[in-house]
Amino acid sequence: QVQLVESGGGLVQAGGSLRLSCAASRSIFNIVVMGWYRQAPGKQRALVASITSGGRTNYADSVKGRFTISRDNAKNTVYLQMNSLKPEDTAVYYCNTVPGAVNYWGQGTQVTVSS
Repeated sequence: QVQLVESGGGLVQAGGSLRLSCAASRSIFNIVVMGWYRQAPGKQRALVASITSGGRTNYADSVKGRFTISRDNAKNTVYLQMNSLKPEDTAVYYCNTVPGAVNYWGQGTQVTVSS
């Protein structure tokens, strides 16, 4: 069983930045694609960014050019740098494998962007 713990969320004004972190309880990064998902109130959870074990990244159109996903295999950690935040980025952010493993969902971290 892998535990994923997200951190780094908070309240920020529009145009601001946050860096989210996701720490895994054991090394899985060499064999899986990792991703950041978000769920806004009243909406389904959606994938916003992913990164392969080789470092290839992919982004949802809504965050392309503003968010950057990265990983540190030595630390079993994946990051999401979020710049130029918008109120519509407000959501609970989760990390997981891609596709998401049912047993790996953590508590997430709340990101709130004020206008």
